[in-house]
Amino acid sequence: MDRNSNYILALDQGTTTSRAILFNHDGIIIGVKQIPFRQIFPKPGWVEHDAEEIWQTQLAAARGAIEAAQIESGQIAAIGITNQRETTVVWERATGKPVYNAIVWQCRRSSGICDELRGRGAEPEIRARTGLVLDAYFSGTKLTWLFREYPELRARAERGELMFGTIDSWLIYNLTGAHATDPSNASRTMLFNIYERRWDEELLRLLEVPPQILPEVRPSSGIFGKAKRELFGAEIPVAGVAGDQQAALFGHACFEPGDVKNTYGTGCFTLMNTGPFPVESKHNLLTTVAWDLGKGYTYALEGSVFIAGAVIQWLRDQMDLLADSAESEQLARSVEDSQGVYIVPAFVGLGAPYWDSEARGTVVGLTRGTSRAHFVRAALESIAYQSMDLFEAMKKDSGRALSCIKADGGASANSFLMQFQADITGTRVILPEVSETTALGAAYLAGLAIGYWSGLDDVRKNWRMRREFMPRMAEEVRAELIDGWRKAVATARNFR
Repeated sequence: MDRNSNYILALDQGTTTSRAILFNHDGIIIGVKQIPFRQIFPKPGWVEHDAEEIWQTQLAAARGAIEAAQIESGQIAAIGITNQRETTVVWERATGKPVYNAIVWQCRRSSGICDELRGRGAEPEIRARTGLVLDAYFSGTKLTWLFREYPELRARAERGELMFGTIDSWLIYNLTGAHATDPSNASRTMLFNIYERRWDEELLRLLEVPPQILPEVRPSSGIFGKAKRELFGAEIPVAGVAGDQQAALFGHACFEPGDVKNTYGTGCFTLMNTGPFPVESKHNLLTTVAWDLGKGYTYALEGSVFIAGAVIQWLRDQMDLLADSAESEQLARSVEDSQGVYIVPAFVGLGAPYWDSEARGTVVGLTRGTSRAHFVRAALESIAYQSMDLFEAMKKDSGRALSCIKADGGASANSFLMQFQADITGTRVILPEVSETTALGAAYLAGLAIGYWSGLDDVRKNWRMRREFMPRMAEEVRAELIDGWRKAVATARNFR
């Protein structure tokens, strides 16, 4: 294979946009296209997508990236897929047409089913088999809701007429005709036993899901099929698949147990590689599958912060305290500290490690001297504090100290935030040269499967640091600030 004239196409199907990026062997972007699609909100707390629109925008993005790179489709050695996780699609086996809108990971319509299962004492069993908490976030109860609301769909599912998949499966099906997924996505459905590495009959019974609809679980790096010639003008192997957060972990070359990445987006997603053995969390994190390279599973611990960059959007759009997000860094640097102000942005409750859906956004420490700059600085600091809580839980669960934190996502461009993160954790924070780590991870998984990259060492050589932030805060200052944060979180959780 001529690696200098061949490329890997990564399909990065997100919650609000479908993106496609072409990478060369050095992991450098040579073409990109991004297309937004509709968000559908039928009722408060409900979120849906049009699965057909997702496919059409993803296909158009892929063609656009090829055009932008000015290459021929025959030069694409393989396709990798990464995707918004947990979003649920059900379609007809005969026609390939969806029978209902995709139910998005953010959708809370199955919260009542979760409460019902919790009341029946099912949560410990679900956790023991899946590594997940019982929450509407995951795919399983979305399917329970769909089949309860539409019994005719259940009957069709039992007759083998329907197929289920998360977004990766939906894209694989439309590209190749195969009905498949990978373990990183399967592990987010609440139907997959991550210890026995199979769809779990007891969970399927508990959640009332017919097994006939399930995709085959294949390694994350391996051939899923070939994209049909009519799509791109050439048959291209689909050879890598992983959920977005696991793909980002891989894109950061976090291949060793203890390696950690944190994605600073609307929320924050922190993953730690725990190696070939799942680590059962005692501190309210999720245990999940990171990837399968065909030689056995690699596992991860995961924690989610619900409101991270979204708190800056709130200051800009609802509070009119910022003209744009970039102004937050300038204001934060204009004062020496937050003057004792803490913001706990629990607008939709608190995620890991608290999992407190009743907590509400709270501001403490206001004085007559509090300025706009102090308030904005406190909001930025809240992102770092919430991430710190995840890192601390991971250290306790894994028994490993963090050597560094690899950061990506839109908010990682805020240098004040990255420096404060290093200071408050006492840990080095590093940014990669190529910030598109999610798409890059999918590309690496695909390229490894076909020999485009020779192995993990070949991939690791591509990782290049753009910038690092070293901790420089005095220990007594750090301890005092963390103590204040703990009190602020307790206040948010006690306010009912």
